Amino acid sequence: MSASEPSSTVRFWFDPVCPFAWLTSRWVRTVQEQRGFEVQWQLISLRLLNKDVDYDSHFPPEYEAGHTAGLRLLRVCAQARADHGNEAVGRLYDVLGRRIHEVAGLGAGERGTADFLLPALEEAGLPASLADALDDTAHDRLLQAETDEALALTGKDVGTPILQVDDGPGFFGPVISRLPSEEDAARLWDHVTGLVAFPGFAELKRSLREMPQLRSFGVDPDAADGPGAEEDWHAGSRRPQK
Repeated sequence: MSASEPSSTVRFWFDPVCPFAWLTSRWVRTVQEQRGFEVQWQLISLRLLNKDVDYDSHFPPEYEAGHTAGLRLLRVCAQARADHGNEAVGRLYDVLGRRIHEVAGLGAGERGTADFLLPALEEAGLPASLADALDDTAHDRLLQAETDEALALTGKDVGTPILQVDDGPGFFGPVISRLPSEEDAARLWDHVTGLVAFPGFAELKRSLREMPQLRSFGVDPDAADGPGAEEDWHAGSRRPQK
């Protein structure tokens, strides 16, 4: 597949609490409108991915509550897909992402509550009964399986998002901290798909990341006029330096 050819299917693994997955998903939706490919929304849990990690020693204080909230919301996404299909998951993720990342002042743990979820379900046109899935651990086996499937495509030293274009290799990223213009979105897509189409490609990476240009990080993306402050996301997260 050449970089200029539109793909027929993109599989997109997301955890709704990940800001970088959210920005990448918005970019993918922009390119989808231009290229007409299908997006299959797949589920990956950062809480399950890090289930053997000591959060107190490896992550900032809010991470465990945030990742746990993501797991709870993913249970709802799993139930929404079972009851209403892939399109409903995409619709719900769009609403959850905007309510999590495009507003300021929302606590990490609040995202996994019924009070947060119920208005989102209403906005997405989905039944309030889906909120029952927040506490339904029966979904965790499926979430673990989809998380494992994503890591089988990429290797274990990754986070979210993970993408797979048609039957090509899965890959982590691209990690972007701001939304490109519509023209740049298509150009970035062609560069990314062209790179991963090369059979010998393994990795292109920098751990310095601009603060996500999102209101949840205290940034007004409409007012940002230049590169923001960078942090070193060594080992894939904002872990404190040893």
